[in-house]
Amino acid sequence: MSLMDLSACELLQKFHSREASALEITQDALSRIQSRDSQVQAFLSRDEEGALAAAARIDRKRESGEPLGRLAGLPVAIKDNICVQGWKATCASRMLESFSPPYHAHVTERLQAEDAVLIGRTNLDEFAMGSSCENSAVQLTYNPWNLQCSPGGSSGGSAAAVAAGMTPLALGSDTGGSIRQPASFCGIVGLKPTYGRISRYGLIAFASSLDQIGPFSRTVSDAALMLDVLSGHDRRDSTSMNLPPAEAHRTIDSPVPGLKIGVLSTPLVVGADSEVEASVSAALQMYQNELGATLQEIQLPNLKYGIAAYYVIAPSEASSNLARYDGVHYGHRASSFSNLTEMYEASRGEGFGDEVKRRIMIGTYTLSSGYYDAYYLKAMQVRRLIADDFTRAFEQVDVIITPTSPSPAFQTGALKDDPVRMYLEDAYTVPVNLAGLPAISIPCGLTKAGLPIGLQLIAPAYQEERLLQAARMFEQATAWHQQRPATF
Repeated sequence: MSLMDLSACELLQKFHSREASALEITQDALSRIQSRDSQVQAFLSRDEEGALAAAARIDRKRESGEPLGRLAGLPVAIKDNICVQGWKATCASRMLESFSPPYHAHVTERLQAEDAVLIGRTNLDEFAMGSSCENSAVQLTYNPWNLQCSPGGSSGGSAAAVAAGMTPLALGSDTGGSIRQPASFCGIVGLKPTYGRISRYGLIAFASSLDQIGPFSRTVSDAALMLDVLSGHDRRDSTSMNLPPAEAHRTIDSPVPGLKIGVLSTPLVVGADSEVEASVSAALQMYQNELGATLQEIQLPNLKYGIAAYYVIAPSEASSNLARYDGVHYGHRASSFSNLTEMYEASRGEGFGDEVKRRIMIGTYTLSSGYYDAYYLKAMQVRRLIADDFTRAFEQVDVIITPTSPSPAFQTGALKDDPVRMYLEDAYTVPVNLAGLPAISIPCGLTKAGLPIGLQLIAPAYQEERLLQAARMFEQATAWHQQRPATF
């Protein structure tokens, strides 16, 4: 059996018991990438030399008796919109194809401080804008469960890398579901923490009031370990909450006593996939009948406006954040132009892909004079109503459970020319970002075609410990997280 078939916590046990060295673990990860990534195309690049050097250094620390970090010897893949000093950070865009950041993101600093091995950078929808990983300017990424299907997005590369057994852990970013939806499609665990729980310093911005970094893993315990390492206050990020680091891994195996689960009284998406609905219903019955939880119907009347509000707010912030990429301050510069205006137009026209242009245009329109009040201000008011709905619901229940996505993974290209249908894939995940809440997707079933189905759990702000405990209860009672793609 390959070491990469083990969870992160199992690998740590082998490392500390000296059954495996950091170098052996890293070599196994690189070997898996070499043999499998030609089919999946999750990685944009891998740092073999740096990873092997880091692993050798960690082994020397173990041999000399030096204190070891909490992630000692574990390979971690990094989404290509998170800065790693000395690596490119292109956001899978021509606009940043030659950008190499001169500094580490907060999260990559934390990973290295805890002796993780940074293995490579993963593919994404350009500037994290998309739900299928088809908007990358570099390559397509495929779902390890079915190579004809999408891995989800925008963090599709990170999700596919973990699902294909190429790395036990990966980082993604979640603006409207970009960790949870690909985790659902790829049959793994994806955690989106509370907004401000993990510093965004070094994350290349899409929509600053929505973006949040989080981990992919094979188990809930692995996700809890990553949260503990990555969380904590960072003075370089003005939105970072001044809270101590989480200690979720310490309590992960303690069930929530008298767990109360909120269930939507009416489905958010009409006509959702029947197999998704059946798997989520079965999971709820498992919680009620075997895990002692209480199910309670709740009203979240404004969630139905979440997609509309999100696709005003997120493009508006994107329009502002991406204005800096003009060929002068940052980014790709066109080679042929006759004046400054033509240079701006040509540089942005060549540098950005269609989906990025679409969102910039929507955002610029909604922020323009005469339309700000009618669109952006109204969307922000709806955002407040959605947050208030969640606040009232959490006065009655501990967590809320929904499908992660209304459908399993779709065929690559099936929704490429229908952006509105693509946007609706995020109907269950977007409201969580608008309210700034923590949520997790865990595997809860397989379709008849063998595609994974994800279950989304949502908790009140800063209650990641409760969220992870509730998710772990289901994981311990089922074997869905142990399923692996038959592709390999």
